Amino acid sequence: VRIAAVEALCQLARSSPSFAEKCLDFLVDMFNDEIEEVRLQSIHVLREISTHITLREDQLDTVLAVLEDSSRDIREALHELLCYTNVSTKECIQLALLELLKNLNKYPTDRNSVWKCLKFLGSRHPTLVLPLVPELLSTHPYFDTPEPDMDDPAYIAVLVLVFNAAKSCPTMPALFSDHTFRHYAYLRDSLSHLVPPLRLPGRKQVYSLDSVDSSCGSSSVESAQLFLQQSLNRVSSIQNLETAGDQDLLNFTIRDLQRLGELQTELAGAADFCATYLRCQLLLMKALQEKLWNVAVPLYLQQNVTATAAAQQILEETYKLEFLYSGLESRQVATIHHVRLQAKALQLILTARTRQGLDLLISSCEKFLQEVESFQRLFPSELPHLQDSFVDKLLELMPRLVSCKPAELVKILQTTLRQSGLLQLRLPEQIHRATATIVEPTGESDNPLKFTSGLVVALDIDATLEHLHDPQNSVKVQVLYPDGQSHVIHPKPGDFRKPGPNRHRLITQVYLSHTAWTEPSQVEVRLLLAYSSSSSSLSSPSTSKLGWSNSTDSPAPAEAAVEGTIPFSKPVKVFIMPKPTRR
Repeated sequence: VRIAAVEALCQLARSSPSFAEKCLDFLVDMFNDEIEEVRLQSIHVLREISTHITLREDQLDTVLAVLEDSSRDIREALHELLCYTNVSTKECIQLALLELLKNLNKYPTDRNSVWKCLKFLGSRHPTLVLPLVPELLSTHPYFDTPEPDMDDPAYIAVLVLVFNAAKSCPTMPALFSDHTFRHYAYLRDSLSHLVPPLRLPGRKQVYSLDSVDSSCGSSSVESAQLFLQQSLNRVSSIQNLETAGDQDLLNFTIRDLQRLGELQTELAGAADFCATYLRCQLLLMKALQEKLWNVAVPLYLQQNVTATAAAQQILEETYKLEFLYSGLESRQVATIHHVRLQAKALQLILTARTRQGLDLLISSCEKFLQEVESFQRLFPSELPHLQDSFVDKLLELMPRLVSCKPAELVKILQTTLRQSGLLQLRLPEQIHRATATIVEPTGESDNPLKFTSGLVVALDIDATLEHLHDPQNSVKVQVLYPDGQSHVIHPKPGDFRKPGPNRHRLITQVYLSHTAWTEPSQVEVRLLLAYSSSSSSLSSPSTSKLGWSNSTDSPAPAEAAVEGTIPFSKPVKVFIMPKPTRR
């Protein structure tokens, strides 16, 4: 009942700022409720209406008391609330900072959440932070004070608050001491997502995309979108790599798109998607260059190694394109499957050239033709947009392909594949790449985790996931040991939380175990995205009788489910030391 009442208050308060002020005391009182779900819901509601209200000191005192809560979800929800809360006096800022530092001391794992909270608190209240700066930085008008320790998370928290307030308060840097400027330069490099660029006296400002105002920001996004589209149009005329400069143009375009993704975060997904797609096309064109195919039979070996590696890499990249990006339309999925079909055709040609045995070739040809028919059934509405493409030419030749011999089919495939050019990619409104950032462990500690060999040690994992549709079923944790052993752990559904739209949080434990080592060594921890793609589930087996097949059995089924994993986080290295057992 209380949760329903809180939600009803939220809906009314969002439409009426005056009502939001009146119900503020009631919502703050709900922070003391004995049921955790009620406390959590009241925090979320206050966060939603925070733009309409300003907290008094007595209300803030009640809110900050929740930081003593043992529930990590409650504490982090409160940090999120404080990010968007307005306070009335400098005493409120001082009180909030003091309680957050107590929270940091009691729960060190809240470090990143507390720092982020103080970043927003400082940027929203620069005039209230200004009179507190001498006290916060322990400066004195006449005497030099000792330089604080930069390894102290509490001191970093204070600096994050002050530097974010200084961005909107040009008089504040005059109160900084010399070591504060050095600490700013250090934090600007190591924690650039928390420390903004500042105009400091006698120092050159470091400009970044954060320093442009919103109007410039929107125009830069539009110009970046235009550049992205022009880059795709520029390479759309490339048919093969025979013309001088074509390969360089593709390489430079891929490089530019990768750089664009780094500079313009709003377009990072689209730029990475296009760069990966063009890399697939470049690999395919390199593998099909005429000078590599018009060679004597004894020289096939080197060319086959290159083409086989290219075909395998293209297949891996197409699975990344299909499963690592969200927001794709049917047109883009059809384009990805088209590139995958070209890679499989290349593999079939290489099989015919290198392996002996008619049975294997017949089986491979049957499987490939079923892939083509499967494509036709999957994307009937997209076929008009694929005119003169590789699959369009294959569908025209389908009656002939079904009745001809395997050797002739391979020859037709080779000719058709080499004549097909680059299929132009049309971008949808918004593409997002699934990303994962491992917050804990940090990988910075040189002190090994020691445990007795044969037993286990628990390693806490804290990661932020973005733009994932179903993380409970697709995210796995991989642990790679120095001897090459690899363990993959599937986290429990209860280990996932959803703090916001398109964002998930993974808080779990993995258990490490190994035989005794003579010295400490590093294990790698990373997150994997599991996928499953089944061609046979998308299409029924072909019913057409193949001309070269003498068997009375039904045709070989299309490729079964292709399952795999894609690493989508940077690996973190952790020192461990399994000790021998004592007898």
